[in-house]
Amino acid sequence: MESKDDSNGLCEPKGLFIKDRKQDQVELRFKNLYYTVSLGFGKGTKDVLKNINGIFAPNQLVAIMGPSGAGKSSLLDVLSGYNLKGVRGNVTVNGEERRLDSFRRLSCYIQQDDRLQPLLTVNENMHIAANLKLSMDKTKKYKDAVVDEILSTLGLDKCKATRTARLSGGQKKRLSIALELINNPMVMFLDEPTTGLDSSSCSQCISLLKLLAHQGRTIICTIHQPSASLFQMFDQVYILSQGTCLYQGSTGNVIPYLSKLELPCPLYHNPADFVIELACGDHGNDKIVKMAKEIDNGKCLTWTGNSDLLAINDAPSGAHKNISKEVDIVHETSAYNQLKCLLHRGILKCKRDPDLTYLRIGVNITVSVLLGTLFLQIGDDGSKIFDNYNLLFSLLMHHVGSTLMLNIINFPAEISILTKEHFNRWYSLKSYYIATNILDIPITTLGCLIFSVIIYLMTGQPLEWNRFTMFTFICWLMVLISQSLGFIIGAWFSVINGNFVGPIIVVMLMVFSGFGVNLRDIPYLLKWGTEISFLRYGLDALVAAMYDKRGVLPCYSLYCHYKYPTKFLDEVAMTTDHFNYDVYALLITLLITRVVAYFLLRLRVRSRVSL
Repeated sequence: MESKDDSNGLCEPKGLFIKDRKQDQVELRFKNLYYTVSLGFGKGTKDVLKNINGIFAPNQLVAIMGPSGAGKSSLLDVLSGYNLKGVRGNVTVNGEERRLDSFRRLSCYIQQDDRLQPLLTVNENMHIAANLKLSMDKTKKYKDAVVDEILSTLGLDKCKATRTARLSGGQKKRLSIALELINNPMVMFLDEPTTGLDSSSCSQCISLLKLLAHQGRTIICTIHQPSASLFQMFDQVYILSQGTCLYQGSTGNVIPYLSKLELPCPLYHNPADFVIELACGDHGNDKIVKMAKEIDNGKCLTWTGNSDLLAINDAPSGAHKNISKEVDIVHETSAYNQLKCLLHRGILKCKRDPDLTYLRIGVNITVSVLLGTLFLQIGDDGSKIFDNYNLLFSLLMHHVGSTLMLNIINFPAEISILTKEHFNRWYSLKSYYIATNILDIPITTLGCLIFSVIIYLMTGQPLEWNRFTMFTFICWLMVLISQSLGFIIGAWFSVINGNFVGPIIVVMLMVFSGFGVNLRDIPYLLKWGTEISFLRYGLDALVAAMYDKRGVLPCYSLYCHYKYPTKFLDEVAMTTDHFNYDVYALLITLLITRVVAYFLLRLRVRSRVSL
């Protein structure tokens, strides 16, 4: 059941996580800001933000408004440091040039979509975030108090034991905010925080943000065409159109500003709707030019209603400075603590995730019984050696195909959460990747062992411990390599494209595996394919495990052409003396694919592209 929203859930904070100290407040300014994107190969570039200026002061809830494509989310990405490529201009924090390493320590960015762990409860999400984000010198009692106060303030204390997937839309949005409040950021960026919420939840969400802003924070969010009552809840509004600033000031000054430009808002008309109509060009593009000129593309502060603000021209210079360097962020907790917290979270997810745990084991049992029934007791029959060869290839394809596709489908969803948490300084990418690899080992090993025991016994393979160990070890390596390949594809492609690319790669690996097309028949110019196909090494190793130093096989037919295994092996161009070589090749492949997966994941997370 979905948990119901409590419209009266908000309360005044008691002060544990709220700071109201003057020295902690942050004033954010930007001057001559450009953001340029590429339109594609040979199509040139486009300025999304065009020489805009502005100031966002503390104790203010600021709305960035404009029609679709105006540059709202782009401005938020640039100011938060979420997007650095193609940015020129000057951004200052309290009068000094913004340094991303220190700025990211006191800010957070909450994306439009609620990137939450659906299998964890509200309380579990909060405590894991607290252990990751609060410094090591904070006691458990202190962390518990911070979590309890935040949940109480945001009206989430009654759904502590509710899994995130069962929360309402408004509760998910408040939980997203709650998770980032743990380390008390003084600057908060929110992209479309009211998207998908009903009017009551929208009002509650904006009320919460206003409460937090008036405690000394600088809160900046994008919003698309709010209602009149919602619009009035914001302290300041920054209006964009086609990458230029049309208005910067208080919400109460919007109508006087328009009146001065002889653009009076119609009686009983929502000012937010009217200003968006103007920004869209519904009343003529000349009105857009007129507004941008009057506000001087954001330099004019006359309408802010705050006499304490200095002129934007007083900000430090550096009009066309490139802001494109990513920095390595220092985290509040040690790598060991991050790993411990991520492993704890991963174990909880594994216990509750039917896809990643129970389904994998269930599929291994089902497929092993099915193949065991189909190839029942053929392993010691000289007349069915080709059938056994087909079985070995079939089980390899099961391990590769099922593992690969599972990671291609699931990993992109995990990346969206990873990108958000990594950007907001929860943990390092290394800690996440190590934890992910460690968590997969027990499930992979258990599934592989169950599969091997069933298939080995049902198909009548030689009852020798060394052969069974070799058989299981090769299957296990194949699963691990397939996982790595799934990580690579999942990290670089969307789910749709990954589902296209994955099977193609498997087909190419099959072609060069030696199954179907004899290895000695592959053209010389394509021999390189057999050297990189881990399916070839896996099949070669399994054949060696089953037939190395085997004597004459029992024959239960009138004539068994392949009762001597060496004759069969010669025909399929395989030998049994390369087992160790095959194992080394698979281990090297595993190492290479894991390293490549990490660096591709690193590129994907740092580029912060949503596929």
